[in-house]
Amino acid sequence: MSLNEEFSFQTRLQNIERLKKDEFDFLVIGGGITGAGVAWDASSRGYKVALVEMDDFAHGTSSRSSKLVHGGLRYLENYEFPLVFEALSERAYLMQASPHLVRPMPFYMPVYEDSPHSSYLLSAGMWFYDVLSLFRAPGLHQRISAGSSIRMIPGIKDEGLICSFKYFDASMWDDALVIDVLKKASSLGACVASRIKAVSPVSVKGEGSITRMKLQDQFTKQEFEVNFKKLIVCAGVWTDQVGKSLDPKNWQNWLAPSRGLHLVFDWKRFPVPGAVTMQIEDGRIAFAIPRHDYGQGITIVGTTDGPVTLSPDKIEEETQAIAEDRAYLLDLLSKYFPKLNLKDEDVINHYIGIRPLVSPDRGKHQGSKGNLQKVSREHTIDHGPGESVVVAGGKYTTFRKMAEEIVDFAQKDWNEKREPETNDSLFLPAQPAEIARAREVARAKGWAVPEKLYERYGADALLIYQIDEESCKKGTPDPEGFPLIEAQFRYSVRRQMALTVDDFVRRRQPLYLCRRDHGGPWLEVLQKALVEELAR
Repeated sequence: MSLNEEFSFQTRLQNIERLKKDEFDFLVIGGGITGAGVAWDASSRGYKVALVEMDDFAHGTSSRSSKLVHGGLRYLENYEFPLVFEALSERAYLMQASPHLVRPMPFYMPVYEDSPHSSYLLSAGMWFYDVLSLFRAPGLHQRISAGSSIRMIPGIKDEGLICSFKYFDASMWDDALVIDVLKKASSLGACVASRIKAVSPVSVKGEGSITRMKLQDQFTKQEFEVNFKKLIVCAGVWTDQVGKSLDPKNWQNWLAPSRGLHLVFDWKRFPVPGAVTMQIEDGRIAFAIPRHDYGQGITIVGTTDGPVTLSPDKIEEETQAIAEDRAYLLDLLSKYFPKLNLKDEDVINHYIGIRPLVSPDRGKHQGSKGNLQKVSREHTIDHGPGESVVVAGGKYTTFRKMAEEIVDFAQKDWNEKREPETNDSLFLPAQPAEIARAREVARAKGWAVPEKLYERYGADALLIYQIDEESCKKGTPDPEGFPLIEAQFRYSVRRQMALTVDDFVRRRQPLYLCRRDHGGPWLEVLQKALVEELAR
């Protein structure tokens, strides 16, 4: 799949017409990683699929994670070996299939005299982690002496330090991965559209199956209807809101959502060499994660775990809770990195994700037929109102396996078993051979393509350079770490269905996240570029 295939506002308009006219096998509500994975999987089986998202793709939890692809080392403590093995297998696949978005990252776990687990127990766990990965990590774990750890990890607390362990997992561009998966689904025929809200059911068939929904274009407020055979709800933290729209009288809440805050520092202020694991007394862990591929380079610290009292759209209004979470993370950093003296004023940004955790009372849901499928501790699949399929929870790393289970569950009612295609690379231009050819073309043309564009877009870096030459006005210098920012934006409008400037600076590129000014000096330039792109 090449991102040279158009996936733009024009694609969206064409797909709205398809929604009005066609009948689909599946209507998927939700454009996060779960819905995107379902659209990809179902389309690969030959099903006719529509997916609608009420906001931008990855607007919710899928763009507000810790941005890690990992096997879940901590799950070994609970003997969840199949879950860890599956996650490590998916980690290996994603690093190979999408190398521009999922990259190996070293992790460092310092061990102190008062740490919850001894170095001997952790060593055994590290070996088991290597074995379960089938030794497909970039390297085996290492035990590092206290002295070497202090030299390798700037500012780490030295008092009581016994050693540290180095092992490998991976970082990811969470929001950008959602876009690539949706593009993959689109290339297989899926009808995908953002800013289309599923309003309410229109009609049912047979024993009450929902087969028609009223939709609303969030730009024009125009309402229209779509026909389908089966509804799949992948709404994440909005699951209960969607459930109530399907059955206002009988729906009982599925979720007990959890709030997770992340702090963002300039990497030069907090220069960790890899992700540092910080163990907390109650058994939880937090990370300090360097992202040199994000703008000028940042370090992300998180996450917290607290109750959610407001709707997902109003989470930033929980100002007291946010202040408490910031103080909590800063206190944790003061314990692990006392020499750095990190203060609240060093925080250049923060973001909040909401985990769509399933409530322990979920089994009491009145709409359940008693065939509740607890696929793992990570997610739940069950029938919802009108014979719909409702999904809650999930682990980002294993989204493909989860999507396969969801589609298997959905097609059972039809007494058929279509198998998904053998999954190939998500993003062909990011493969080494394609990048090598792109570099040859650039040299032949005398183009000085920034290296950061190859890292982020693979061979499509040439297209961005060409857009810059043909369409962009030279003037305002690019922000540090964001070369050819206007050309990247225009590319995003044409090839990643970015419909607003906000879509770009918050999700297609982390301009908002990486800067104290949130990219303000460039917003006017990008807005003018958007007007020009929409007029093309």
